[in-house]
Amino acid sequence: MKTDQFWSRIIYIVSVIISLAVAFLILGPRPEGTEGSLDVSMLPLFNASLNGIVTVLLIFGFILIKQKKIEQHRNVMLTAFGASALFLVSYVIYHWFKSGPKLYTGEFTTLYYSILISHIILAVVIIPLILFTLQRGWTSQIERHRKIARITFPIWLYVSITGVLIYLMLYKVS
Repeated sequence: MKTDQFWSRIIYIVSVIISLAVAFLILGPRPEGTEGSLDVSMLPLFNASLNGIVTVLLIFGFILIKQKKIEQHRNVMLTAFGASALFLVSYVIYHWFKSGPKLYTGEFTTLYYSILISHIILAVVIIPLILFTLQRGWTSQIERHRKIARITFPIWLYVSITGVLIYLMLYKVS
Protein backbone atom coordinates (compact mmCIF):
# COMPACT_ATOMS: atom_id res chain seq x y z
CA MET A 1 0.00 0.00 0.00
CA LYS A 2 2.85 2.40 0.81
CA THR A 3 4.39 1.66 -2.58
CA ASP A 4 1.08 2.52 -4.32
CA GLN A 5 0.87 5.82 -2.42
CA PHE A 6 4.45 6.63 -3.36
CA TRP A 7 3.86 5.95 -7.06
CA SER A 8 0.54 7.81 -7.01
CA ARG A 9 2.27 10.92 -5.68
CA ILE A 10 5.06 10.62 -8.24
CA ILE A 11 2.58 10.14 -11.09
CA TYR A 12 0.50 13.16 -10.05
CA ILE A 13 3.58 15.35 -9.58
CA VAL A 14 5.03 14.34 -12.97
CA SER A 15 1.65 14.88 -14.65
CA VAL A 16 1.25 18.38 -13.21
CA ILE A 17 4.84 19.34 -14.09
CA ILE A 18 4.43 18.13 -17.69
CA SER A 19 1.08 19.91 -18.12
CA LEU A 20 2.37 23.19 -16.68
CA ALA A 21 5.58 23.02 -18.71
CA VAL A 22 3.69 22.48 -21.95
CA ALA A 23 1.25 25.30 -21.14
CA PHE A 24 4.16 27.63 -20.38
CA LEU A 25 5.97 26.68 -23.58
CA ILE A 26 2.93 27.43 -25.68
CA LEU A 27 1.76 30.57 -23.92
CA GLY A 28 4.73 31.89 -21.99
CA PRO A 29 7.59 34.17 -22.95
CA ARG A 30 10.87 32.93 -24.45
CA PRO A 31 14.36 34.14 -23.70
CA GLU A 32 15.38 36.72 -26.27
CA GLY A 33 16.87 35.14 -29.38
CA THR A 34 15.34 31.69 -28.80
CA GLU A 35 12.53 31.91 -31.34
CA GLY A 36 13.82 30.92 -34.75
CA SER A 37 17.33 30.05 -33.56
CA LEU A 38 16.68 26.42 -34.54
CA ASP A 39 14.73 25.30 -37.59
CA VAL A 40 11.84 23.27 -36.18
CA SER A 41 9.63 23.47 -39.27
CA MET A 42 9.78 19.70 -39.78
CA LEU A 43 8.61 18.86 -36.26
CA PRO A 44 4.83 19.25 -36.81
CA LEU A 45 4.96 16.50 -39.47
CA PHE A 46 7.24 14.40 -37.24
CA ASN A 47 4.83 14.86 -34.31
CA ALA A 48 1.80 13.96 -36.43
CA SER A 49 3.67 10.88 -37.65
CA LEU A 50 4.39 9.87 -34.07
CA ASN A 51 0.70 10.31 -33.23
CA GLY A 52 -0.19 8.11 -36.20
CA ILE A 53 2.30 5.46 -35.08
CA VAL A 54 0.86 5.57 -31.55
CA THR A 55 -2.64 5.11 -32.99
CA VAL A 56 -1.56 1.98 -34.88
CA LEU A 57 0.33 0.64 -31.85
CA LEU A 58 -2.64 1.16 -29.54
CA ILE A 59 -4.97 -0.72 -31.88
CA PHE A 60 -2.39 -3.49 -32.35
CA GLY A 61 -1.87 -3.72 -28.58
CA PHE A 62 -5.62 -3.97 -28.07
CA ILE A 63 -5.85 -6.81 -30.60
CA LEU A 64 -2.93 -8.62 -28.95
CA ILE A 65 -4.45 -8.48 -25.47
CA LYS A 66 -7.79 -9.74 -26.82
CA GLN A 67 -5.80 -12.68 -28.27
CA LYS A 68 -4.21 -13.15 -24.81
CA LYS A 69 -0.71 -12.50 -26.21
CA ILE A 70 0.39 -10.78 -23.03
CA GLU A 71 4.14 -10.47 -23.70
CA GLN A 72 3.58 -9.05 -27.20
CA HIS A 73 0.90 -6.72 -25.80
CA ARG A 74 3.34 -5.47 -23.18
CA ASN A 75 6.06 -4.82 -25.77
CA VAL A 76 3.70 -3.00 -28.13
CA MET A 77 2.26 -0.86 -25.33
CA LEU A 78 5.75 0.03 -24.05
CA THR A 79 6.61 1.03 -27.62
CA ALA A 80 3.45 3.19 -27.77
CA PHE A 81 4.49 4.79 -24.47
CA GLY A 82 7.99 5.41 -25.84
CA ALA A 83 6.59 6.96 -29.03
CA SER A 84 4.31 9.18 -26.93
CA ALA A 85 7.25 10.23 -24.77
CA LEU A 86 9.28 11.01 -27.91
CA PHE A 87 6.31 13.03 -29.18
CA LEU A 88 6.27 15.02 -25.93
CA VAL A 89 10.00 15.79 -26.17
CA SER A 90 9.66 16.83 -29.81
CA TYR A 91 6.56 18.92 -29.03
CA VAL A 92 8.41 20.72 -26.24
CA ILE A 93 11.39 21.41 -28.52
CA TYR A 94 9.07 22.72 -31.25
CA HIS A 95 7.29 25.11 -28.90
CA TRP A 96 10.52 26.26 -27.24
CA PHE A 97 11.93 27.45 -30.56
CA LYS A 98 8.64 28.65 -32.07
CA SER A 99 6.55 31.22 -30.25
CA GLY A 100 2.91 30.40 -29.63
CA PRO A 101 0.54 28.05 -31.45
CA LYS A 102 -0.10 28.15 -35.20
CA LEU A 103 -3.41 29.85 -35.92
CA TYR A 104 -6.11 27.96 -37.79
CA THR A 105 -7.12 29.70 -41.02
CA GLY A 106 -9.42 27.10 -42.57
CA GLU A 107 -13.15 27.10 -43.24
CA PHE A 108 -14.13 24.66 -40.47
CA THR A 109 -13.44 26.85 -37.47
CA THR A 110 -16.10 25.38 -35.17
CA LEU A 111 -15.06 21.81 -35.97
CA TYR A 112 -11.36 22.64 -35.59
CA TYR A 113 -11.76 24.31 -32.19
CA SER A 114 -14.09 21.55 -30.97
CA ILE A 115 -11.43 18.99 -31.83
CA LEU A 116 -8.61 21.15 -30.46
CA ILE A 117 -10.27 21.92 -27.12
CA SER A 118 -11.28 18.30 -26.51
CA HIS A 119 -7.77 17.19 -27.57
CA ILE A 120 -6.07 19.58 -25.14
CA ILE A 121 -8.29 18.66 -22.20
CA LEU A 122 -7.91 14.93 -22.82
CA ALA A 123 -4.16 15.27 -23.45
CA VAL A 124 -3.85 16.63 -19.91
CA VAL A 125 -6.11 13.89 -18.51
CA ILE A 126 -4.30 11.10 -20.35
CA ILE A 127 -0.88 11.77 -18.80
CA PRO A 128 -1.65 10.34 -15.34
CA LEU A 129 -3.93 7.68 -16.85
CA ILE A 130 -1.11 6.34 -19.03
CA LEU A 131 1.34 6.43 -16.13
CA PHE A 132 -1.06 4.61 -13.76
CA THR A 133 -1.88 2.05 -16.43
CA LEU A 134 1.80 1.47 -17.14
CA GLN A 135 2.71 1.24 -13.46
CA ARG A 136 -0.08 -1.25 -12.71
CA GLY A 137 0.81 -3.41 -15.68
CA TRP A 138 4.52 -3.25 -14.86
CA THR A 139 3.91 -4.31 -11.24
CA SER A 140 1.53 -7.12 -12.30
CA GLN A 141 -1.54 -5.58 -10.68
CA ILE A 142 -3.53 -7.17 -13.48
CA GLU A 143 -7.10 -6.46 -12.32
CA ARG A 144 -6.28 -2.84 -11.47
CA HIS A 145 -4.41 -2.55 -14.79
CA ARG A 146 -7.41 -3.88 -16.74
CA LYS A 147 -9.79 -1.57 -14.93
CA ILE A 148 -7.85 1.62 -15.69
CA ALA A 149 -6.80 0.44 -19.19
CA ARG A 150 -10.49 0.37 -20.16
CA ILE A 151 -10.55 4.12 -19.49
CA THR A 152 -7.04 4.91 -20.73
CA PHE A 153 -7.26 3.14 -24.09
CA PRO A 154 -10.13 5.09 -25.71
CA ILE A 155 -8.87 8.43 -24.40
CA TRP A 156 -5.29 7.78 -25.52
CA LEU A 157 -6.58 6.62 -28.91
CA TYR A 158 -8.73 9.76 -29.24
CA VAL A 159 -5.79 12.03 -28.33
CA SER A 160 -3.48 10.34 -30.83
CA ILE A 161 -6.06 10.42 -33.65
CA THR A 162 -7.04 14.03 -33.01
CA GLY A 163 -3.35 14.97 -32.91
CA VAL A 164 -3.12 13.82 -36.53
CA LEU A 165 -6.39 15.57 -37.44
CA ILE A 166 -5.21 18.85 -35.91
CA TYR A 167 -1.99 18.64 -37.91
CA LEU A 168 -3.92 17.97 -41.12
CA MET A 169 -6.31 20.84 -40.46
CA LEU A 170 -3.48 23.27 -39.66
CA TYR A 171 -0.98 22.32 -42.34
CA LYS A 172 -2.80 20.48 -45.13
CA VAL A 173 -6.43 21.65 -45.32
CA SER A 174 -6.28 25.33 -44.34
